[in-house]
Amino acid sequence: MLQKVFYIFIKIAVLFLLGLNVRRKELLPDTGPAIIVANHNSHLDTMVLMALMPLDRLKDIKPVAAADYFFSTPKMEWISEHVLGIIPVERSGAKKSVDPLQGCYGALEQNKVLILFPEGSRGEPEKMIDLKKGVSYIAERFPDVPVVPVFTHGLGKALPRGSWLLVPFFCDIFVGDAFNWTGDRASFMITLQERFQTLSKEKNFASWE
Repeated sequence: MLQKVFYIFIKIAVLFLLGLNVRRKELLPDTGPAIIVANHNSHLDTMVLMALMPLDRLKDIKPVAAADYFFSTPKMEWISEHVLGIIPVERSGAKKSVDPLQGCYGALEQNKVLILFPEGSRGEPEKMIDLKKGVSYIAERFPDVPVVPVFTHGLGKALPRGSWLLVPFFCDIFVGDAFNWTGDRASFMITLQERFQTLSKEKNFASWE
C-alpha cells in the first residue's frame, strides 16, 4: 500500500513537473521474469521507471541498488524495503561465501522484473561510464529471461547528483528491443553496450551548458 501511494505521487510529479517523452513504452515488461537495464544519472532513474509501470504490478517490479547506500541505516532500510521495494546488492566488503546477486536470482525465480543499472553508480549527466559485468552473471544463470535496454536523457539535469530539489526539465526515455544471453560474457557485454549506444543516438540532443 505504501509503495502504491508513493508511486502515485511520483506519477503526478512526473506528469506535471517533467516533460516526459517515452518511446516504445509498450516494450517495458510489467510481468516477469525479466530484466530492465538502464543508464544511471540520477535517483530519478529508478522512480521514473517504476512510475511507468501499472500500479497493480509494482509489487513485482524490483529495483536493484547498493546495500551500503540504501540500507545504511534502519530508517533507510525500512524505506528501501517497504516503500521502494529495493533488492540490496553488496558492492564491497561482503562475505565471499555469499553471492551478492543471490537476491536477484531469487526474484527472477519468483517471476519478478528487475531494474538494474550496469554502470553501478550514478555518473555525470549524459556521460556513461564503463559497464559492470554483474548483469551478465544474472543473464547467464537465466539465459531465457529477456533483457530490455533503456536509455534515459535529462533525468540527471532534473535531479542532479547530490541534490534533492526537482528541476522541471524535458526528459526522454528510449526503450529498446529485448535480447537474451548471448552465450559468453564478452559478447553479452558488447551487445549491451551497443544497445545503449544505438538508443542514445535516436535523437540529437543539445550539449549541457
